[in-house]
Amino acid sequence: MPIVNRISALHDEVTAWRRDFHEYPELQFDVHRTAGIVAEKLKEFGCDEVVTGIGRTGVVGIIRGKSNNSGKVIGLRADMDALPLTEITGLPHASKVPGKMHACGHDGHTAMLLGAAKYLAETRNFDGTAIIIFQPAEEGENGAQAMVEDGLMERFGVQEVYGMHNAPGLPVGQFALRPGPLLAAVDNFRIEVEGKGGHAAKPHLSVDTILVTAHIVTALQSIVSRNIDPLKNAVVTVGAFNAGFTNNVIPQTAELRGTVRTLDAEVRDYVEQRLKAVAEGTAALFGAKATVHYERVVAVTVNDPAHTPYAADAAASVVGDTAVNRESVPVMGGEDFSYMLQARPGAFIFIGQGNTASVHHPAYDFNDEIIPLGMSYWAKLVESRLAA
Repeated sequence: MPIVNRISALHDEVTAWRRDFHEYPELQFDVHRTAGIVAEKLKEFGCDEVVTGIGRTGVVGIIRGKSNNSGKVIGLRADMDALPLTEITGLPHASKVPGKMHACGHDGHTAMLLGAAKYLAETRNFDGTAIIIFQPAEEGENGAQAMVEDGLMERFGVQEVYGMHNAPGLPVGQFALRPGPLLAAVDNFRIEVEGKGGHAAKPHLSVDTILVTAHIVTALQSIVSRNIDPLKNAVVTVGAFNAGFTNNVIPQTAELRGTVRTLDAEVRDYVEQRLKAVAEGTAALFGAKATVHYERVVAVTVNDPAHTPYAADAAASVVGDTAVNRESVPVMGGEDFSYMLQARPGAFIFIGQGNTASVHHPAYDFNDEIIPLGMSYWAKLVESRLAA
């Protein structure tokens, strides 16, 4: 694999950064230690400008090429936050913070982009400006949206933007992406069911919310299987069912919590409509009442068809064209990078993590073997899009 010698030489140093981030994970917007280290290193690298506090705790580094005849400005984004999980890896660099761990590889994403920034600041073999973006709160709090709303694109003149995520199950040395929808929209729902509580020995005098809510769970599965075009994608998952507190009482209320994933705007609208109708109608059949609270969290991550080939070509220049899947199957997970792609054209790409534990699993650890590949991808993307 054509890894630049300088990038290869940085492997051990960047791995050390990654493992330090892993030992001290931070959640959501509370990434002050991580952001502080990132900002300090960007300054050490000689970035032309380093700005903190974008989108509350985001960090942006500006690296100008040897020339700026093109006037082009591209953004590269990595996420910094961890997850509220207890790590079980037992590794020497395992989390030292109880109840928090980097279970999604954002420590690796941050380290790889930092390494690429060091290389780019040293070489500057490009014509234009690279904007190095470190984002907080990808895990559920829409840090990308916060940075965009804080003027990220306008303030730094970003014309196109790119993101990358590790992919367990995709072999090391491979990349995957596709034009169009790549990751799903994420919606959350909460359904409150109210019946009539009573003694468990006299169910005929009650409206059993556990029975009603169980029927709602079953009925919700008909939305995808019987209401959605089989050639389109949707997921409706109930993740929590809470009702009752003892064995001989029929509870007055029950609650469901779950998520909806879709890749199409019309399907998204329809699933929301049907979920409310199914829940309310099923409850009414039993004489109960269902109240649905529906929240749209993250939009579909859509790769711009005109810019996706640039990302694919940069990856191919690192691992070879046969190791880049340019028509990858969409993933029903969500990514708030969608907000950046709504603001500017660009593309999101997956880098092979190998046969490791899944992201969001307490046994997950980022694969340090792929660090030079990720750094090389970022470097090649800048040097090709901003060719001197």
